Amino acid sequence: METILNILITATAFFIGAKILPGVTIKNFFQCIILAIVVGILDFTLGTFLKIVTLGILSLSIFTWLLNAILIQVADWFVAGLKIKNFWWSLILAGVVSISSGILSSLLQ
Repeated sequence: METILNILITATAFFIGAKILPGVTIKNFFQCIILAIVVGILDFTLGTFLKIVTLGILSLSIFTWLLNAILIQVADWFVAGLKIKNFWWSLILAGVVSISSGILSSLLQ
């Protein structure tokens, strides 16, 4: 149940980011749910691999933010209905999602 709630919180954060950022477009909330699942899978696989390869440098918060932007950029290739103009919009979206999901998590859990 907690996993479903985390996916919905992340999807809502992506939806908020897509609504306030002009460089990010997404079709609907269902696409945000798919995006949250894809980014979660990418973080579990590719993110874990990159954290191991960089020998813990990515444990610093700025590098984690950068890693999340890279994972969002990769997810852009897989998720139909998502369009991110460039890497900078992906970086800003990663920040918005991080802040939004943190606020939503504290309110709902």
